[in-house]
Amino acid sequence: MRVLFVCLGNICRSPTAEGMLRHKLEAAGLAEQVTIDSCGTGDWHVGKAPDRRATAAAAARGIDLSGLRARQLEPADFAHFDYLLAMDHENLADILAMRPQACDAHVGLFLDFAGRKGAAVPDPYYGGEDGFGDVLDLVEAAADGLIEDLRVRLGSRS
Repeated sequence: MRVLFVCLGNICRSPTAEGMLRHKLEAAGLAEQVTIDSCGTGDWHVGKAPDRRATAAAAARGIDLSGLRARQLEPADFAHFDYLLAMDHENLADILAMRPQACDAHVGLFLDFAGRKGAAVPDPYYGGEDGFGDVLDLVEAAADGLIEDLRVRLGSRS
């Protein structure tokens, strides 16, 4: 299975979700069965590391984001990934606008997997340090739900 997290610039929310899911999949023994990546809908930060505040907040919970680099959503992603998960409604609209008709990937909001249908992960970029911890709490809950969904889908493949 292949999962792509999408936010605006790929320096706060989506790399945090990528790092969190990777961390939880390793703990669940599923890391070898799931490929994870993240990207942004915009190109402002392509090639840059995640925001230092996101990196610090994640590191405080044992999650390493230091090796990640921002990239932009591209047409090939729709054929490569099984899940394209947006952090908010604007990101989702941008994904859907690019989505080819033949794409059968699951495209939706990440927090749907936390039982928060239609909810968005707020962008902490212009806020204080606390916003990054709040994002971690939200993506952790959604990662747990996504792992349960992945277990079902991976089980149906064997």
